[in-house]
Amino acid sequence: MPELPEVETTVRGLARFLEGERIARVTLNRADLRRPFPADLVQVMTGATVTALGRRAKYGLIHLDRAMTMIFHLGMSGRWRIDPETPDVHDHLLLDTAAHRFALCDPRRFGSVDLVPTDRLEEWPQFAALGPEPLGPGLTAAHLKAALAGKAVSIKLALLDQRIVAGLGNIYVCEALWRAGIRPTNPAGKVTGPQRARLVPAIVAVLEASIRDGGSTLRDYARPDGELGYFASSFDVYGREGQPCRREDGGTIRRIAQGGRSTWFCPVCQK
Repeated sequence: MPELPEVETTVRGLARFLEGERIARVTLNRADLRRPFPADLVQVMTGATVTALGRRAKYGLIHLDRAMTMIFHLGMSGRWRIDPETPDVHDHLLLDTAAHRFALCDPRRFGSVDLVPTDRLEEWPQFAALGPEPLGPGLTAAHLKAALAGKAVSIKLALLDQRIVAGLGNIYVCEALWRAGIRPTNPAGKVTGPQRARLVPAIVAVLEASIRDGGSTLRDYARPDGELGYFASSFDVYGREGQPCRREDGGTIRRIAQGGRSTWFCPVCQK
């Protein structure tokens, strides 16, 4: 599933071509993705000008001059294609401007599109309970101390809780915990002050590195310009079961299951 860096990369790629442009035509090639398209999507977006693009957690935001925002989620296989040379049977939503065509392609149809008044975005149910953005000022060691206090759940699963930190997914939690030297099975409420102090910059660093490198080359993900990201070549633990830890004093990377998902870590250097 595309995670925060992939969504951020997508939003930045779209902004280069879509920001400031008027949407001349909106085409729906089916009635729904994970849920139905908004009934007024075509009417609201046709003729509207895109004022800005943004991201909240793993959702992309397309702000319109009509005080409305289109919210998209890429699900498991979604991506935007810019000026595709040939149509794809999985291009379910098309946005045409005077210069470009933007196709939302989603083979598995686990993605979604919503339309929400811009001034009520934070009240939207999917956003209302979200924690702070990991790349914003709200993610601090003090926030983690308060959010994790008394929690018996593992630190790995706690960080996947969108109410604690918005937008983190399995890949980057594994990577951040390795960078911070924290064992993913440790109870969240027992993570120490020094560990929390290491964890915040570790989260930021791994996300920024992935965004810089254009996202991860996992399965169906691609940037809007069609180029695949290459951060996957830089993974320190994710998908590296049985390989040596990149730290000189580390051990062999192990994989375990937590909450129905795989976790990769070094049993020697992650305490």
